[in-house]
Amino acid sequence: MDGGYEGPPGLENSAAGTQSGAHSPHLEMRGAGADEGSDLHERIANGHEAGTVDEPTNEPQGLQEPETEDIKTVPAGNTIYSSATSFEDLKLSPELLQGLYTEMKFEKPSRIQATTLPMILQPPFRSLIAQAHNGSGKTTCFTLAMLSRVDPHINQPQALCLCPTRELVSQNVMVLEKMGRYTSIKATSTIASASFPRNHRITEQVMVGTHGQLKNLYSKRILKFQGVRIVVFDEADEMLKLDGFGSDSVRLVRDLRRDAQQPVQFLLFSATFNERIKSYALRVTADDGKEEVNQVFVPREDLSLDVIKQYQVECPTPIDKVVVLEEMIFPQCEKLGQTIIFVRTREIARTLHAALEKAGHRCTSIRGDLDHQLRDRVVNEFRTGITKILIATDVLSRGFDVTQVTLVINYDVPVEKDLLTPAYETYLHRIGRSGRFGRKGAAFNLVSGAKEKQILSSISEYFKHEIPEVPYNDEDEFLNVLKEAGLTDG
Repeated sequence: MDGGYEGPPGLENSAAGTQSGAHSPHLEMRGAGADEGSDLHERIANGHEAGTVDEPTNEPQGLQEPETEDIKTVPAGNTIYSSATSFEDLKLSPELLQGLYTEMKFEKPSRIQATTLPMILQPPFRSLIAQAHNGSGKTTCFTLAMLSRVDPHINQPQALCLCPTRELVSQNVMVLEKMGRYTSIKATSTIASASFPRNHRITEQVMVGTHGQLKNLYSKRILKFQGVRIVVFDEADEMLKLDGFGSDSVRLVRDLRRDAQQPVQFLLFSATFNERIKSYALRVTADDGKEEVNQVFVPREDLSLDVIKQYQVECPTPIDKVVVLEEMIFPQCEKLGQTIIFVRTREIARTLHAALEKAGHRCTSIRGDLDHQLRDRVVNEFRTGITKILIATDVLSRGFDVTQVTLVINYDVPVEKDLLTPAYETYLHRIGRSGRFGRKGAAFNLVSGAKEKQILSSISEYFKHEIPEVPYNDEDEFLNVLKEAGLTDG
């Protein structure tokens, strides 16, 4: 294919026609059915302070959640909600129940689902701001909400789901397909919009897309809001960042409220909401106090996901980070399932990939500057297990669910744009890529120098979670901690 292919050698044609996100114009759910390696050390030695940073960007078949998790609810008005002990308590259609049990393999609601779904599905259908950790079932909450609230006999968009990245759009469409397989509800996405004919009008009941593409379809009157009754913001804190999507999101909410011919229910979901974004989200959804909004939050100290063992590896020099990967971690990768390595910039993703491949390690890398076709291919190869190691910028730090990922490596500790402030939410989202759906998981943080060590110390303090150190050159100790994390027999 394209000379910019970032997969392992020999696989250039293996994924043709199997791209994640290569959906038909609509999904009807019915029936039964480079020699850059030598340059790496120089870049690392220089500290790679410069570079292009990607902004952060979900097949679930199980859940993970600490039994002791404290879920705080703030119900709106005088409405009393009872938690659901079963999906039958929610008075769902037989078709949706069949999708949950047969396709999704769920047995009962998770704690976050049991708490939030009654708030979402019970009249008067108030808006909701919900924060709970990765893997707790948030995607099921909003997908089930959208499928429950639309009328399949009305051929116009009634539910919108806004996502920060193309990968998350593709993943949410996958969940919609599975959960709604036995219904006659139709869904489409901004990925499919590339194949829309001229003068097309969207008639599917559910629309999933990135903000910019949805905005474009709306401006061209391909997408209309008159019939919309429920809107989901997935990774809502990212969608409301004032230096990111925030102002566009507020304009979209304004347009929806103006055009819709019935009250619109807004659902804002994320694993992280800092206090500033939480306050802003409440103001937006409550329409500056004109409406009442339900709230569900998990305390910050409960968000560090105790099912994921976290370690720090202090490397004497940045170059030693590569040595740790090659000599301490990669020899265990066959036992560990799949691994994601997070780096800060596109340039480091590119050079690290080239260096590791030159050393004989089969891996792929994904960055925001790859075209859509290549990004789809890389994701699909990793999702299907063709490759076991994926190097990624923060374009995949949010909402990317691959069941077999058991190890996350922070090659670069996450920082904000000033390169000094710890990116707490990004850290949480990154390590949440491992240990999905009740499986074991571990995260190694590679730090070099006083600045990186201090950043990780601040993250540890913020989440009130100790991150013990593993000596960078002690293979036995690496085996011990992997055994402690439940990832190997030792």
